[in-house]
Amino acid sequence: MAIKFTTRLSTENVVPETPITPEVPIGYVHSIETFGSVDGPGIRFVAFLQGCRMRCEFCHNPDTWNIGSGEAYTADELIAKALPYKAFWGKDGGITCSGGESLIQIDFLIDLFKKCKVQGINTCLDTCGQPFTYKEPFFSKFKELMKYTDLSMVDIKHIDPAGHKKLTGFSNEHILEMIEYMSNHGHHMWIRHVLIPERTDYDEYLTRLGDYIQTLNNVDRVEVLPYHTMGIVKYEKMGIKYPLAGIEPPTHDRVVNAERLLHTADYPKQQR
Repeated sequence: MAIKFTTRLSTENVVPETPITPEVPIGYVHSIETFGSVDGPGIRFVAFLQGCRMRCEFCHNPDTWNIGSGEAYTADELIAKALPYKAFWGKDGGITCSGGESLIQIDFLIDLFKKCKVQGINTCLDTCGQPFTYKEPFFSKFKELMKYTDLSMVDIKHIDPAGHKKLTGFSNEHILEMIEYMSNHGHHMWIRHVLIPERTDYDEYLTRLGDYIQTLNNVDRVEVLPYHTMGIVKYEKMGIKYPLAGIEPPTHDRVVNAERLLHTADYPKQQR
């Protein structure tokens, strides 16, 4: 049996080493994982950025919701913190920015990923896409960010607009727009979907999602993530009612069924 070892460091009490000026984009970081093995290819240094507007019923990190809190870093400071682990990354590893919702801090992401590419560091963006819009100035910033992003891991919470809004508080319109933009412009993606009994674990929804993903280009992987209850303790500590109380993780058979309906074995596919 393979045993996975990870180290996740809280950034509490970390003092930035360089002065922060208004001209330098600042990233607000909730926590850091130095040996991430599930947040992109290879071994990765993962920065979990603070802030998210969505309120997913299954969220296991409600402590990342608040926007503007977290520990402040410049791009140079975060890269300096990551570089001691570079020897472990190999040819596939690198730096991943997750969340929270990482795109909330798009100015910081652009600065960070641009500087990563100068140093030959592989970059991965973990996002649900909720902040995406074709409106300016966001869209120009997003196109700039994509120049320096090697891979985007995109969570599709629910394929049905009404189901998505019930599950997260938001429609999936902007999320699907972002995915289709990436598909049409050569940006590589991993698509991930959380399988939740009584929410997303219905064959109708899974079939629709599987059919939708098959229309996309540049999808290198499709993953089914079984819902879990490990975040409940955080809700209790924060005094928040857990939305999915009483719902158990999906059975192995349902996970296998979801993988079949999402055609996970078919990826990567030849680009059309």
